[in-house]
Amino acid sequence: MILRKEHLFEVLSEKISKVPAYVGMIMAKKIDIKDIVQDALDGDIKQISGYDAAFLYAESPTSPMHIATLNIVEGSLKFEDFKEIVASKMHLLPKFRKRLLNVPLNLDYPYWVDDPNFDIDLHLNRIKLPDPSNWKTLRELTSTIFSSPLDLRRPLWSVHFIEGINEIAQVPKGSVAIVTKVHHVMIDGGSGVGMMGVLYDKEEDGKKKKRTKPKPFTPEPLPDELSLLLKSGYSFLKNPFKIPKTILETGYAFAKSRAQKTLSIQKEFSSATYPVPISIFNGSISAKRTWGTAILSFDRINALRKTAGGTINDVILAICAGAIRRYLQERERLPLQPLVANVPISIRTEVDGHGGNKIANMMIQLATHIADPLDRLEYIQEQTMLGKTRHKANGAKTLAKMADAVPFGLANLAAGLYSKYNIKDLHRPPFNVTITNVPGPRNLLYLNGHKVVSIFGLTPVVDGFGLIIAAFSYNGQVSITTTSDSKTMPDADLFSKYVRESANELEDLIKKAGSKKAAEVLKAKTKAKTKSTPFFTALRKYLKNTSATLKKYTGEYHMEIGKGQSTEGYDIRITASKASIRKAKNLDPKVLVEIDDDILFDLYKGTYEFEELMIQGRIKITGPVAAKNKFKKLLSTFLAR
Repeated sequence: MILRKEHLFEVLSEKISKVPAYVGMIMAKKIDIKDIVQDALDGDIKQISGYDAAFLYAESPTSPMHIATLNIVEGSLKFEDFKEIVASKMHLLPKFRKRLLNVPLNLDYPYWVDDPNFDIDLHLNRIKLPDPSNWKTLRELTSTIFSSPLDLRRPLWSVHFIEGINEIAQVPKGSVAIVTKVHHVMIDGGSGVGMMGVLYDKEEDGKKKKRTKPKPFTPEPLPDELSLLLKSGYSFLKNPFKIPKTILETGYAFAKSRAQKTLSIQKEFSSATYPVPISIFNGSISAKRTWGTAILSFDRINALRKTAGGTINDVILAICAGAIRRYLQERERLPLQPLVANVPISIRTEVDGHGGNKIANMMIQLATHIADPLDRLEYIQEQTMLGKTRHKANGAKTLAKMADAVPFGLANLAAGLYSKYNIKDLHRPPFNVTITNVPGPRNLLYLNGHKVVSIFGLTPVVDGFGLIIAAFSYNGQVSITTTSDSKTMPDADLFSKYVRESANELEDLIKKAGSKKAAEVLKAKTKAKTKSTPFFTALRKYLKNTSATLKKYTGEYHMEIGKGQSTEGYDIRITASKASIRKAKNLDPKVLVEIDDDILFDLYKGTYEFEELMIQGRIKITGPVAAKNKFKKLLSTFLAR
């Protein structure tokens, strides 16, 4: 049976009129029942998601759940101009004029509604940096601003315009700093970058451009409490099987994950095989925030990535791991087991837009038990590869749906009890530290013609998880910003120094190892060629000659060729119009084919049958079933040509 809005309108009107308590309320307020039901069916009032709600009910006196950016703007930007710019862009950021409205008794997630009392002056604050107007003073002032919670009765953002920066190296005298706080229920890191593109200019001539006047704001009246209750009820009636359906989908995803881990060569790296140690970062936190930042060159990090292999994120994780190891070692609090990092992954698509949270989480062992920085990096590279495999198997979007299926009131109660009764002390933490990497604007941003010199990201911490490290790239720089609290890490600036020194140490070792490795590779090439080279030469020619049928084999495949003590990798990329084969190291292939050099050569020569080697396990192919079947078909057709 399909429940139509018209039918629901009649049913709800009839039912409400029969309830004396509701009738009394309606008569007292002189509200028409039909108006209430119509409000309940209004699709313009949007409810927050379960994932967003998690950031709302995690709020506590010691854990305000907002994120912030500190932007340093070069030159004497006038506050009046800044206010005018923000006011002119308000219509492009609709949530900045909305506030949350709770459902009575907190029976469901809150709704975004227009704030009838919105006033931009309540969100913009103008202050002067106290003397001495240097980096230390600015950091302390920013910590104080970041420590105070946002008013949950208003739109969940604020801006502090800080004037009088005179004593920061490489920043012109009289520059300003802008601290922007936005509650995490509104945005995540990725959508925050999108917002930045709205408020700032990409060209320097922004001052010369004619600024649009602020568009008038006519807020919609606040919905009645009763209509919110009905709206929540209607949402349930539309999808009464939401919770069981989500549980079934999640159960299927986990069963699939378990099967893949059983059949995969990566079974031994299952996340259940390692314990998460208890560290000083996993206790109760204080209300006062501490933070520090290290600024590194993106080109330097990228050069390390090219030499060592892996990804930019791997290098950043290794740098942070080196700093964490040193910090704990100096305090004689380094656990024997490696610390585990929660690494958020964006699952945002172009369709999702800029608002709300679209993130999943990957758990990575940071190799803090390994002294050698290069060995630590290699360990982390393996971990991220395996973490991505597990993440794909579990299905990030399925896990995100789970949050929507959890009743808001129950989740709110659980979060409060967890903090109030120190439940974190009764079990091992699921992870020790969060490390997030957000790619920011590649080129300079401007504000009314003034250059934005640097951008730093500050992130919330909660009881049991008192350390979060955020890497943010902007205009060739990567700021690695540490946020903690005065109890967990009172000397966050010292930790930032360790981050810089960890980066320098890793760079020196990678350069030395890179030179040595290049010499070894050159020597190995002169000694002996890969025996199966003719196979790849013939495959290149075959793919070139069969370009008309490439569509059947589209995909990305990686062949790892065993050569005794070493391996050699080949990436095979096929699109509908062309194909390429190149030597490459790939730590996270979509389809992985493993075979020994001698066996591949014999297969090419016809000594072995392809199916025979598959049955014997002498050739292993892992990856999605459809992609594996494509590659098997390609290989069979090629060998039978």
